[in-house]
Amino acid sequence: MKKIVFPKEFLWGATTASYQIEGAAFEDGKGESIWDRFAHTPGRISDGTNGDVGCDHYHLYKDDIAIMKELGLQAYRLSISWPRIFPDGTGQPNAKGIEFYKNLLEELRANGIKTMVTLYHWDLPQTLQDKGGWVNRQIADDFELYARHVFEQLDGLVDWWITFNEPFCSAFLGYWKGVHAPGIQDYSSALAAAHHLLLAHGKAVRAFRETGTKGEIGITLNMDYYYPLNDCDEDRRAAELSHAAFNAWFADPIFKGKYPEAMLDFYRDKVVLPEIHESDLALISEKLDFLGLNHYFSDTNTPCPDKWPLGVKTDFIGGDRTDMGWGINPDGFYDLLMRLNKDYGDIPIYITENGCATRDIVNVRGEVEDHNRIDFLTRYISAAHRALKDGVNLKGYYQWSLLDNFEWSFGFSKRFGIVHVDYKTLKRTIKKSGRWYSEVIAENGF
Repeated sequence: MKKIVFPKEFLWGATTASYQIEGAAFEDGKGESIWDRFAHTPGRISDGTNGDVGCDHYHLYKDDIAIMKELGLQAYRLSISWPRIFPDGTGQPNAKGIEFYKNLLEELRANGIKTMVTLYHWDLPQTLQDKGGWVNRQIADDFELYARHVFEQLDGLVDWWITFNEPFCSAFLGYWKGVHAPGIQDYSSALAAAHHLLLAHGKAVRAFRETGTKGEIGITLNMDYYYPLNDCDEDRRAAELSHAAFNAWFADPIFKGKYPEAMLDFYRDKVVLPEIHESDLALISEKLDFLGLNHYFSDTNTPCPDKWPLGVKTDFIGGDRTDMGWGINPDGFYDLLMRLNKDYGDIPIYITENGCATRDIVNVRGEVEDHNRIDFLTRYISAAHRALKDGVNLKGYYQWSLLDNFEWSFGFSKRFGIVHVDYKTLKRTIKKSGRWYSEVIAENGF
């Protein structure tokens, strides 16, 4: 293979999320989140576990930062637990919560690791869900108050800010599919949640600019690439409909200041559309410094009237599958990056999540030889490099994830980390993929 070299300023990092690794679910004044409630509800998590302890990062963060430094990570993306800062969502802030994140960020800085902080990675305070959660428009103002407090308290310790991680998942998996917290199944509620997530994003970006907080700010969207199953007009229309419903529904308001007209027309006689005020889209399209992109797989699309509401059947593309059952198709990664560049211009893009779950075991020598993960990362990073060479303004790559962790509705049954975690002893072991990724960072390529 020809050697791939990235630009000198390209950034290499890894990502985690608060509920998935922190543990300390009810320590130091933290309030209950929707994931605390959801994970303790029988039947919601496939292996019956919860995130009460997780990887105990709350107590072991210095050890984890030492691992980051050993790997040579240039940057670390983490998220903040809203109920750790405001146990009731609003009202009196919890000083212990801010203290934890200050200590964490200062330790990262002392070890020469840049920081990307996500304000919301799905752990909504349960008290706000009791008032309707993301379906209640009031929550956008609640989020702005939370964001302003965090900006004020952590100003100067963060290099890049992200308002939301994957609002698609919060809205559609949480309020339509019901497989994520809060476990509601109503498409109209999902559309309302999506709009209020975007509105809260816009309010937070405006607050960031008004407060003069240091750093840059963006949002992370998860996107698949949608291919027609067959080379025919019907399947091409199905692929475009999926793209509009799940990708452009979030990206168009942010970067174009409008929802896709075709989708608005499509939805009008099928669901209840959210109330969209005249000023909402101006707020949602507040200028960003970058886009964070999470990508894991691509899909084929063909019409299927039984699949409500879009009438489209989607399947993973790629003969090889990860332990999640997701198809491996790095060409979809390239095609998606090129499409974003065409549709939204030269906005800087950070890959904020990309990786795979594999069936990792510790061998008799105490090693984790996860060759399949190395193969996956090689293919996908190569595709990202090809897009960069073809004009995409790609600034960095964050591997998902640093640690094996609580994988939402799958519990601890799926491992994405480049560092193995023994959930009984909490022992960390750098996998072969972690050593490989460390070499990629040192060489700025492979």
